[in-house]
Amino acid sequence: MADHCNGSSQSSESFVNIPPIKFTKLFIDGNFVDSVSGKTFEAIDPRSGEAITRVSEGDKEDVDLAVKAARLAFDNGPWPRLSGSERGRILMKFADLIEQNIEELATLEAINGGKLFSLCKFMEVPGAAMTLRYYAGAADKIYGTVLKLSKGLQGYTLREPIGVVGAILPWNFPTTMFFIKAAPALAAGCTMVVKPAEQTPLSALYYAHLAKLAGIPDGVVNVVNGFGETAGAAISSHMDIDKVSFTGSTEVGRKIMMAAAASNLKPVSLELGGKSPLLIFDDADVDEAAKFAFDGIFTSKGEICVASSRIYVQEGIYDKIVNKLIEKANAWVVGDPFDPQVNQGPQTDKNQFEKILSYIEHGKREGATLLTGGNRIGQKGYYIQPTIFADVKEDMIIAKEEIFGPVMSLMKFKTMEEAIKRANDTTYGLAAGVITKDLNVANTVSRSIRAGVVWMNCYLLLDVGCPYGGYKMSGFGRENGMDSFNEYLQTKSVVTPIHDSPWH
Repeated sequence: MADHCNGSSQSSESFVNIPPIKFTKLFIDGNFVDSVSGKTFEAIDPRSGEAITRVSEGDKEDVDLAVKAARLAFDNGPWPRLSGSERGRILMKFADLIEQNIEELATLEAINGGKLFSLCKFMEVPGAAMTLRYYAGAADKIYGTVLKLSKGLQGYTLREPIGVVGAILPWNFPTTMFFIKAAPALAAGCTMVVKPAEQTPLSALYYAHLAKLAGIPDGVVNVVNGFGETAGAAISSHMDIDKVSFTGSTEVGRKIMMAAAASNLKPVSLELGGKSPLLIFDDADVDEAAKFAFDGIFTSKGEICVASSRIYVQEGIYDKIVNKLIEKANAWVVGDPFDPQVNQGPQTDKNQFEKILSYIEHGKREGATLLTGGNRIGQKGYYIQPTIFADVKEDMIIAKEEIFGPVMSLMKFKTMEEAIKRANDTTYGLAAGVITKDLNVANTVSRSIRAGVVWMNCYLLLDVGCPYGGYKMSGFGRENGMDSFNEYLQTKSVVTPIHDSPWH
């Protein structure tokens, strides 16, 4: 069993029955197939660091086959030519199938990504079904406009699916990110080649299976497991892919953008890194503010792009907030993600685990005060204590770089103007938060911080209807909401002359 801040990577068989892994190959043109090379790679269980199974390793040749299937399905197949209501009906059935398999899907996320089983079962997997239903409802509401043109002309616009979409997914939210991209793209009438992260391929293959059961035609959804340098690079540079949507690091986002430019100038949407500030003012409720701050960084083991990794607290309540945060960290349970008493599972893979520990060492060396945590837990699996640093300066590595783990940087400020300036002193601009009872402060801060989403008196509240994405080096384009739907549609203008019209 797990202990408070001293979790165990004990086998989960005592908590849940883990079903056999059903899908490990590539999914191309409606079938599960081996990779052209025959190569495979291990899918790892981060609770133990041991292999769960082996999955097919796709490469450029496999991407070519997947793109060929997607291209044929778009150019000649029924999917883009179905009525929007019919596409919506099939996506609704897809959502129903997800709900019928919640237990197994949540299990895959827990054993392959170290995510809390309960969180996946009750939030993330049902959230995928909700996302499908949201965009299924939009599929028959694709409208153009009638244009009042000068001269003797009549014009109107058509909204058409952009074509073949390459979706490159991150490893932190495999289910959520699959549907944040696939649901609007499919509703718009696009076809897809999806590359799940090499760390977490298992759920994407299961979703491909369910897509076929739902009635999505062959070639519309293709899944190619593989590595970024090979399969991901092949998608980014492919001449027959019409758009790439990527979520991941800024470093990789740059490479994708360059590959898109060097190939067919395909449009790219990038949801990249973050170093999000949360500003807590003196008038905030201390218990509530501490909860927002703590949950904002330690939920999902800190592997969240919008995590509140920089906490700025006004000096009047700073000591009270510090005490509350330490109290929460000491009560935080790290351990097996299948254990219902556990708050935090293992980091997703060994590389990320070691990277987080190296950042913690940077924080110690640079002079930040380690309030709590700072160590790995156990000798098996990738467990890390919730870690809080105080006295952090803006020029420290832990304040500047995205750690993507359970590490909080805590800082003190005097005035609102100072807090805004320091919050904006970052190359990122993905999210931010402000906790205050003063409406004027809330309005001023939310308008002054350069970030794609600002939470007021809350944090980490994401909704399928609310667009989010980055400013600055956090990328561009938006996920969720109708903004995301429009990312997968082209606008075509149609103009015709009108002779002898009485109206001009």
